[in-house]
Amino acid sequence: MTIPPWMAELEDEDMAFIKKFILASGSLKEVASVYGVTYPTVRLRLDRLIQKIKLTETAEADPYVSLVKRLAVDDKLDFDTAKLLIAEYRKTREG
Repeated sequence: MTIPPWMAELEDEDMAFIKKFILASGSLKEVASVYGVTYPTVRLRLDRLIQKIKLTETAEADPYVSLVKRLAVDDKLDFDTAKLLIAEYRKTREG
């Protein structure tokens, strides 16, 4: 069985979250209860997970751009800085 690329890119804790989400039949309130956090916290985590999956599905051909986007989604880099880095990088590649 082949693992889809979007799944292979996820960290173990993301996979554990997906498993709990599925076992809770998609109930964010139940997942919030399992993790002992608020509903908005679970919603935010789910939104970030969706962003990660979308990034993998629409992967850039350029590994640098993919890395910067992934760092932004993982909250290791803010989105404004990521946009700036990508824009400057693309300028140097074009020039």
